[in-house]
Amino acid sequence: VESHVRAHVAPLRQTAAEGVGWQAMLVLSDETSIKRADRMRADFLANASHELRTPLASLAGFIETLRGHAKDDPDAQERFLSIMFDQTERMQRLINDLLSLSRVEMDEHVPPSGEADLVSLVEDVTAFLRPQLEEKSIDLRVDMPDAALAIGDRDQLMEVVMNLIENAIKYSPEGSALSLQVLPAQLRDEVERPAMKLGVNASRLTLAAPSSESGERYVSLRVMDSGKGIERRNLPRLSERFFRVDGQKSGPKEGTGLGLAIVKHIVNRHRGGFTVESAPGEGSVFSVFLPARVDVSKSAEETTG
Repeated sequence: VESHVRAHVAPLRQTAAEGVGWQAMLVLSDETSIKRADRMRADFLANASHELRTPLASLAGFIETLRGHAKDDPDAQERFLSIMFDQTERMQRLINDLLSLSRVEMDEHVPPSGEADLVSLVEDVTAFLRPQLEEKSIDLRVDMPDAALAIGDRDQLMEVVMNLIENAIKYSPEGSALSLQVLPAQLRDEVERPAMKLGVNASRLTLAAPSSESGERYVSLRVMDSGKGIERRNLPRLSERFFRVDGQKSGPKEGTGLGLAIVKHIVNRHRGGFTVESAPGEGSVFSVFLPARVDVSKSAEETTG
């Protein structure tokens, strides 16, 4: 995880009576938060201002129309007000995602120490998103153990699960199937490079990875959708801010392009991994894996045995 430290070194001259002629004083200052804040301001000016300009221009145009020739047309008023409401919601989603991303980035260099059960998180999120599943008649298939404890911040991991499942619903056609799989603690190679789910034509890419530590075990979540799939050339850009595939820049109900960037930063903070597997026409599989919570008493028993 990226960090910034400024080092100040100054010579200190000692008297002859103290025995040492010269010493050095070293002062280290952690400037990670300052650098991140500077970068976020620059990113906001470069990207967010552009994203907000479109809905604001749309709102201004519709307001001008409603004040003009449409002020006595109830049908036009209803249609324009509906579009204005959609544009307002889009700006609200964008601002909420930007705030969420900034909160995650500020603490990204500080690993969490709490505990969260991926199984419980998936159950809570799928219950919340049930209306969206029913609206599109999507068949949800879930494969989970009794529990899968991870080291992490439960609220942030809830956001990861929410983003991945909501994206899968959004990009799956009506009447299709959505598959969720939670796996208990495994070694890194097993969770980062499992058997391909989409066949020989699929491509896989690791978007975020932990530092190599032998023996580390991870719990994982895999979300497979039935969407159009993503071309190989677009995979490296999936976690970039505001990047959307297939020209999804327009449309008030489209995503903000920040969801996967948020997922990546949260996974980085948790010292976990984030991978994608996809094939055009076959769908996509997004996977996250997180350090498993080790049962200290059980490990001691196994070591003793």
